[in-house]
Amino acid sequence: MPGTIRILDGGMSRELLRLGAELRQPEWSALALMEAPDIVRRVHAEFIEAGAEVITTNSYALVPFHIGEQRFREQGPALIDLAGRLARQAADSNSGRKVLVAGSLPPIFGSYEPERFDPSRVQGYLEVLVAGLAPHADVWLGETLSLIAEGEAVRQAAAATGKPFWVSFTLADEVGAEDGEPQLRSGESVADAAAWAAGSGAEALLFNCSRPEVMGKAVRVARDVLRERQSDLEIGVYANAFEEQEEDAAANETLHGTREDLTATAYSRFACDWAEAGATLIGGCCGIGARHIHDLAAALGR
Repeated sequence: MPGTIRILDGGMSRELLRLGAELRQPEWSALALMEAPDIVRRVHAEFIEAGAEVITTNSYALVPFHIGEQRFREQGPALIDLAGRLARQAADSNSGRKVLVAGSLPPIFGSYEPERFDPSRVQGYLEVLVAGLAPHADVWLGETLSLIAEGEAVRQAAAATGKPFWVSFTLADEVGAEDGEPQLRSGESVADAAAWAAGSGAEALLFNCSRPEVMGKAVRVARDVLRERQSDLEIGVYANAFEEQEEDAAANETLHGTREDLTATAYSRFACDWAEAGATLIGGCCGIGARHIHDLAAALGR
């Protein structure tokens, strides 16, 4: 397997539920920051114990789409700071090895909904997230982005901090597993996204919150584009465990079911394939828990 593999954490929300936190719409995982922050810290700690070398702040739902415009303005800065502090505390409590904190910069206007993206308003929200997470994060992670313009917005928001940034796109689940060319949920090609990333100043290009079956081809396409451009960007993958959904489903409308066939062992097989294809940052997204991370870390020799 190429390069040194770094293990990412898994999905936050199902682990919060497993440990006793309540989740409900529209707040979703943000609710745990308001009502059960100790459980958020426990989830981070369990992922680290499972082998994660990078943990992601629980700031994904700290946007008006989930907590509302007024609460974002009034409580958002404090909640964002709390999300960063909890991750930082968990990372720094691990004495055995260095654990990085990735500051999650989510799609501001809704997951899987590229048509909602508003370039005239996005920076105002990203600035609040960046300001609150900056004291705690080692790297920025723009994640579950559905179109290249969202990646560019994250690049702009993170630029002034001087911290490295990673950009992670979510893929169209119905395209690219076999004969089709892999695409973002916007319909833009993975090849175009990789070409943009190569010139963006990002340190890593990842793919997340899509079916494991579509990830391998995306990694290979991205790898080839980056080689052509003589780019040394790392490539990463963290797939979800969602059951098959309708093509126009939004990511956070309800609690999606998870696949019974995607056991920790089965997910580890996918992880090994991604590593063989060139991915060096590997973890899990929604429905991928600490057990999955433990097993894939073992399978990848970490």
